[in-house]
Amino acid sequence: MKIGVIQLQSVLSPEANLLTIRKFLNEAKKEGATAVFLPEVFYSMSDGTKPTPYLVEDKNEHYEAIRNLALSSGLYILGGSAATNVNGSIMNRSYNFDPTGTEITTYDKMNLFAVDLSKHPSQTVVDEARVYTAGKTPKMITIDGFQIGLSICFDLRFPELFRSYSFQGANVLSISSAFTVPTGKAHWHTLLRARAIENQCYVIASAQWGQHNEKLSTFGHSLVIDPWGEILVDAEEGEKIVFAEISLEKIESVRARLNVLRNPKL
Repeated sequence: MKIGVIQLQSVLSPEANLLTIRKFLNEAKKEGATAVFLPEVFYSMSDGTKPTPYLVEDKNEHYEAIRNLALSSGLYILGGSAATNVNGSIMNRSYNFDPTGTEITTYDKMNLFAVDLSKHPSQTVVDEARVYTAGKTPKMITIDGFQIGLSICFDLRFPELFRSYSFQGANVLSISSAFTVPTGKAHWHTLLRARAIENQCYVIASAQWGQHNEKLSTFGHSLVIDPWGEILVDAEEGEKIVFAEISLEKIESVRARLNVLRNPKL
């Protein structure tokens, strides 16, 4: 299956972000992609101190705008998240739609990010718990034989989540992110390759990049990594879409070579 991975420099305005995304979706259609993965908070990027005013809620206009990305492109739209009001709690929610615009499932970020780099040159200080409520339930989806475990950004640092997905049959891990620059430089590639290697899964990590506002700057380097831990594509810096082929045969080959026991009870 050919996939596209979009790397964005999202801003507060949904209209500006959607304009860029639609351009990349047109490119994905021309390239023959089946599914496109979006990064964390692709719809509207706040400064991290308060929620965006453009909240998805029930089936409001913001929900319909996201859904229409799938409906108008005829592509699977996967992984990307948007701030969502759920009975007064703000969730960082991943939306996943099939090419007809039908919602497959949503996933709420379970592990909320907190970092104090006030003494670092970046002076980055983020505490997502001030804005978001943590989700409680892992979610998986199945597309063309690929079983995809869903996650968002800081979830990456909790390997037990991905082992759980692997034991449930996942062969792809979606990790939509907005990694800060200092932590990205230090840990991004290493952690993502580790999740691929230890689970013998493809890792698809769609990321935010660049200076989004006065407070937030992200690392970029959206990656697709194969089950052997090889990086198939690295978007590096800038807004763009990159493409990769993922293969069930490759997964089977790697797992056969390693002959790893996959039953957690053994």
